[in-house]
Amino acid sequence: MSAKILIVEDDRVTLRLVERLLQSRGYQVVGTPTAEGAIEHLEQAEFDLLILDVGLPGIDGITFCRELRAKWFLPVIMLTARSGSREKVEGLEVGADDYLTKPFESDELLARVRAQLRRARDYGVQPSRPDRIDLGDVVLDFTERDAVVRGRRAGLTRREFEVLAYLARDPGRPMPREQVFESVWGFAEEFNTNSLDVIIHRIRKKIEEDASRPRYLLTVRGFGYRLSDPAADASTA
Repeated sequence: MSAKILIVEDDRVTLRLVERLLQSRGYQVVGTPTAEGAIEHLEQAEFDLLILDVGLPGIDGITFCRELRAKWFLPVIMLTARSGSREKVEGLEVGADDYLTKPFESDELLARVRAQLRRARDYGVQPSRPDRIDLGDVVLDFTERDAVVRGRRAGLTRREFEVLAYLARDPGRPMPREQVFESVWGFAEEFNTNSLDVIIHRIRKKIEEDASRPRYLLTVRGFGYRLSDPAADASTA
C-alpha cells in the first residue's frame, strides 16, 4: 500500500501543486489549509508523513508541531517562505525532521519525502536490535524509543532518538559526522547545514547533567561523535 501523506498549507496554489506532485508518484494525499483541519484528519486516520507550512492562520506551524509531538508519532517536513536560519532552528527544536524553503524544486521535495518515509520504515522494524542499552545513568530504551536518564524519561523526539540509536550501534566508537547525518536523515549533509548540530545540542540538554560539558554524547573534534559510558571509560583508563 502506498504511503499516506497529510499536507497542511494555507496557500491554495502551493497546496494543489504539492498534492498533484505527490499523487503523480502514487502517494495517497490529503490536504488542508489549517492546523485545526490537520488535527481532525489525524484523529480520524493514520498518516505516514506530514508536510507542514510554518505560516498558517490560527495555530501556526511551529506551535502545531510542538503540540503534535505530544500525541502523534510521524515524520514532519516543514515548509517556510523565509530563508533565515532562526526559523529553521526553531522548527527543528520543536520536533520537525526536515526543512524546505520556498520556492523549492519538485525533485528535492520528492527526495526528502522518500528519505523520511524510508527512515521511518527502517527504524520501525529492527528485529535484531536489543531492547535497551545501558550507559550508566543513561538507558536507551528501544521499545519506548526514548532515553531514561537517572530514572526519568528524557522525552526524546523521533529524530533525537534515531541519532542516539545510530551511535549506540557501537558504543564508544567514533562515528563520522557525515555518516551519522546520511544514515539518519537519508540524504547527504550538504542539503542541511546545521540540522545535526541542533539535534546534538537538544539531546545533550536532555541527557547530560551539564550540556556544556557532556559525558555521554561526545564530540570527536574534526571527525564526528561517539556515545560513551563514563563509568566504563574510567575503568579502562
